Amino acid sequence: MRIGMALSYSGGFKETVEELADYEKAGLDIVYVAEAYSFDAVSQMGYIAARTERVEIASGILNIYSRTPTAIAQTAAGLDYVSDGRFTLGIGASGPQVIEGFHGVPYTAPLGRTREIIEICRKVWRRERVQHDGRYYHLPLPEGQGTGLGKALKLINHPVRPDIPIMVAAIGPKNVELTAEIANGWEPIFYVPEKAADVWGPSLAAGKAKRDPALGELDVVGQSPLAIGDDVMGFLEFGRPMAALYIGGMGAKGKNFYNDLARRYGYEREAEEIQDLYLDGKKDEAAAKVPQELLEKMSLIGSEGHVRERLAAMKESGVTTLNVAPIAGDHKGRLALIEKVKEMAAGL
Repeated sequence: MRIGMALSYSGGFKETVEELADYEKAGLDIVYVAEAYSFDAVSQMGYIAARTERVEIASGILNIYSRTPTAIAQTAAGLDYVSDGRFTLGIGASGPQVIEGFHGVPYTAPLGRTREIIEICRKVWRRERVQHDGRYYHLPLPEGQGTGLGKALKLINHPVRPDIPIMVAAIGPKNVELTAEIANGWEPIFYVPEKAADVWGPSLAAGKAKRDPALGELDVVGQSPLAIGDDVMGFLEFGRPMAALYIGGMGAKGKNFYNDLARRYGYEREAEEIQDLYLDGKKDEAAAKVPQELLEKMSLIGSEGHVRERLAAMKESGVTTLNVAPIAGDHKGRLALIEKVKEMAAGL
């Protein structure tokens, strides 16, 4: 099981990257850089590539709407080049609030667009002349659109790898099925190992049944906050505001994927209460309604024995990469957590 860590996108990035060299020495396998509606992730990943030597670098995630498919492919090839083949392209649909609100692009056909973007990216990396006549993307533009001067071009540079790994962030049944069919990796959110088979098992099975064996096994990326000790259970509370934000505020009634996931986990009443309170501006009350069981099951917080049990549950459920958020008072403490969880995972 690989151990990864996400870098914060809310500030202090340069200082965080200064510390990343220590995590790299401690055995961190992969680092994820989010974008959301903060600074772009691409420039920051290039900076990380220049300041590290071994750790893999992944976008976590680039949305599929704000860049053209070929721009996504160029970006991935460029990052793979400056990192000497250490890049993973993480993509996802994001949501209507960000895509339509921040980017001003209609949030349409996330599944169809994801499939076509992956097809186009792989053509670019193989240095084929990019010709694509899909439902959502046409390269070059067909006759009657634009000037008519578009040419089928291939990437000038020779990529380090013609098969850069692609990870898709997905939680909906159809999107998870698509991911299991065509992607190298899958990153769900709010991952509860005991419920994963019931919620996602049929979708994963359906996708894998159509999967090209050449893709290899699907890398399953589970996310968990991490704290180890006899007096750390209080850190579970740190997860309440974010869970409430996603379950309650990331979308309108009937248009919130994370709320849907909470319901599929069996928290129908709580999901409805959280959403009603959050949309009514009562964020603290919404956070208080997040089920304690949910916080506990998707976390690696507790005594060393408890964390070992949770790690084993993650592995048993199919997780192959663990994206952790170490919680400690200082850099030394967070570094010790990465070293410890790396050691514990190796012993499973």
